Amino acid sequence: MVKPIQIEEFLTMRNTIPVVDVRSPAEFSKAHVPGAYNIPLLNDEERAAVGTAYKKEGREAAVKLGFSVAGPKMLEKAEAAEKIAGTAKKLILYCWRGGMRSENMAWLFSRLDIECYVLKGGYKSYRHLAKSYMSKPEKLMVLGGMTGSGKTEILHELSETGEQVIDLEGLANHKGSAFGTIGENPQPETEYFENLLFEELLKLKMDLPIWVEDESQAIGRDHIPEEFFLKIRASDVFKIELEKHLRIKRLVNQYTQTDPQQLKDAVCRIRKRLGGLNAQKAIEAIEAKDYYTAADIILAYYDKAYTHGLNKREKENIFPLKLVDDDPRKNAKLLKDFAFSAVK
Repeated sequence: MVKPIQIEEFLTMRNTIPVVDVRSPAEFSKAHVPGAYNIPLLNDEERAAVGTAYKKEGREAAVKLGFSVAGPKMLEKAEAAEKIAGTAKKLILYCWRGGMRSENMAWLFSRLDIECYVLKGGYKSYRHLAKSYMSKPEKLMVLGGMTGSGKTEILHELSETGEQVIDLEGLANHKGSAFGTIGENPQPETEYFENLLFEELLKLKMDLPIWVEDESQAIGRDHIPEEFFLKIRASDVFKIELEKHLRIKRLVNQYTQTDPQQLKDAVCRIRKRLGGLNAQKAIEAIEAKDYYTAADIILAYYDKAYTHGLNKREKENIFPLKLVDDDPRKNAKLLKDFAFSAVK
């Protein structure tokens, strides 16, 4: 059986039925529905050849070429589908627009008595819905503060207390600075980052407050969608203030297990902004394992940059909270109490 389904049905049914993306490996690698498997009808080279045939010779020639290159591999694809479908023998399939590729694969898999559902509009419908969600949150609570204040850990503690939280840096696999890739997995493509953000939004109640960290629009190579970023910029900022020596201590603890060359490379990436002399001093401090001095030099730049960005916001939307200790659990409670009393 092959049955078309709408995107709203897809979002519910995928919780119990495996999802298969039948687009090419390159399309899948760029971005896909999180959790989907890839059984491509055509590989990258085959897809390019079929596309060329369509442009030069028309649809019929492209279809025939597609059959000729995909046909010999049908058994391999069918066996992969059986393995994914399991004993329930059900699959949801999608391609780019919900057209020929997903329909043909669904026909093939259904010959094996696999119940197949095809997403109408394909991946394009998923992306359209994802984009529409970026401006849905009615109230963002933005956690601000200078580098080394422990903002990410505080967000995690807020989540533990039941608050709605989105960890943008966690989704991007990046800590949001020149040092942001150190100790992280490779970053996703921006489109996939957007999909991950959409999936987080789907879990939350849009009419209740959602906590996020104050970010630049670019988190490493990933970019926060414009609609969501504008929401961040227009929201109240709860700026935690922690003494610099405590922030340096946190950063030293975080990076002392890192290969010193990675730290030096990161310093080189911001050499112009640090200034040549400061950059050289920071590198020499790293080489001498004087991480405290290196962090002190580097924070001078990041503190200035953060203050510059904060000054672009409306002052009445900034709520400073001075913290005494670097204790994320304690600070999360203080922040929560402070934030909800400040905006009453």
